[in-house]
Amino acid sequence: MHITFYGAVREVTGSFHVVATDEDNLVLDCGLFQGRRKQTAEKNRILPIDPAIVTNVILSHAHIDHSGRLPLLTRNGFSGRIICTRVTRDACNYLLPDAAHIQQSDANYLNYKTARAALHKMENTHNHSKRGKKRKSRKTKIALKTEGHKLDLEAIDKVISSLRLEKVEPLYTAADAADALELFDGLPYRTTVTVGENLTCTFYEAGHILGSAISIIQYQQNGQTYTIGYTGDLGRFTKPILRDPALDFPPEHRKIDLLIMESTYGNRSHEPVGDMRAKLKQVVADTYQRGGCVVIPAFAYGRTQELLYVLHDLFDNGELPRIPVYVDSPLATNITRVFGEHPEVYDQETHQTFLEKGKNPFRFDRLHFVESVEESMALMRDTRPHIVLSASGMCEAGRILHHLRYKIHDERNTILIVGYMANHTLGRRILELGTKWEEEGRKGKPPLVRFLNKEYPLNAHVIQIGGFSAHGDKDEMLRFLKESNLEISKLAVVHGEEEQSLAFARLLNQNGYQAMVPRYGQTIPVTGRKA
Repeated sequence: MHITFYGAVREVTGSFHVVATDEDNLVLDCGLFQGRRKQTAEKNRILPIDPAIVTNVILSHAHIDHSGRLPLLTRNGFSGRIICTRVTRDACNYLLPDAAHIQQSDANYLNYKTARAALHKMENTHNHSKRGKKRKSRKTKIALKTEGHKLDLEAIDKVISSLRLEKVEPLYTAADAADALELFDGLPYRTTVTVGENLTCTFYEAGHILGSAISIIQYQQNGQTYTIGYTGDLGRFTKPILRDPALDFPPEHRKIDLLIMESTYGNRSHEPVGDMRAKLKQVVADTYQRGGCVVIPAFAYGRTQELLYVLHDLFDNGELPRIPVYVDSPLATNITRVFGEHPEVYDQETHQTFLEKGKNPFRFDRLHFVESVEESMALMRDTRPHIVLSASGMCEAGRILHHLRYKIHDERNTILIVGYMANHTLGRRILELGTKWEEEGRKGKPPLVRFLNKEYPLNAHVIQIGGFSAHGDKDEMLRFLKESNLEISKLAVVHGEEEQSLAFARLLNQNGYQAMVPRYGQTIPVTGRKA
């Protein structure tokens, strides 16, 4: 038995690992790489293993950096099962079609730019006056659009075809996503399922997002037992809604030959979980006093619902001004519905705080779910104090870009960062530039941030609350190892930027564990034990 690492290796996104036995190939997660468009597009299109020889997929949770390439896998010949928890299955019913829509929209826009550039070049060769070029440019844009702003896909295709230009195809389509969803098999926690010949998997709570799982994979061969643990993304302790990461494993799953462990925050410490409530309260109060709005780029799955939970509790206890709260993300609206349908996996605190009082944790009287594009556009222009949660969480796409467009220049407003921002994302640029300007006392001209083909002054306050992170920090991950009853022979550290993974591996080795950081494509044999 051996494992080969193909994604989230010395980087955060694109989780993809292959467990191979004499009979089977088992894929652990099949995630999208996220970051710069050109770089990630190339990486996402190449699958490191022939999908036709994959027996089954073990999906740790529904986040797109772990699930987002599943439709590509099925489109290219995979026909096994995608095994996950029930919550993960239900969330993917919304997440994968949404990812397909984004892939198609990106392809359409890139094709529009290709067609527009080609027409401009043709027109400029025949018109040398500056005024004429500008007039022709405006006509070209109009010719490739319909109803004022919508892309005319038929006209764009016609230009690309007639001029023999290279057409960008989406990574996968909505039909591909639907095909992948047909293969999902949702299971309860602590249920052992056969995933190959003499090969089983059991899920335990990971505490990262609702439905996230630690996977224990066992293989029996010639009187030997081989056991791999895969944390997926490991969460924090005492967070609301979720149960803590599992610490008590049954005897048959305690001896781990190789634990594959994440390291997103392998060299960092978070603010205490208990501080996030008070800090959110302070940010809202300060912004309201300035007459501004709180704009929160929030992941549709997990972070949005956690914020709603805390805001609901603050409102119920009279600790916030009665300002409206908006969720402006169709995906987040659907995922919130999934959360409401699975109270069986909530922690005890959620039951006591809300369910036992007959309340839905994710619904309250000041909350509005934005439905139409028109309502969203009106909200973007609304300067009255409010809180808006919008996707995407890293500010790379979606409605959050337009909220930032209208709010980023106003010093009364606050951009509240409550999640991880990967390298080369707009969210990371806003966080770094805004934090630096705050530290410098907001003196001089504000920094400029470019998005939507324009530069905007970053006048809004930028504040980060680390307590909302869904990933355990170095101390919490070490706590999981020390307080659980697992007996671990070796660890492979993944899912972290290189410096984070290397630092966490050093910390583990200093604490008596045998840890290493694999490289892309590296294969590690798994040494079993006598059954």
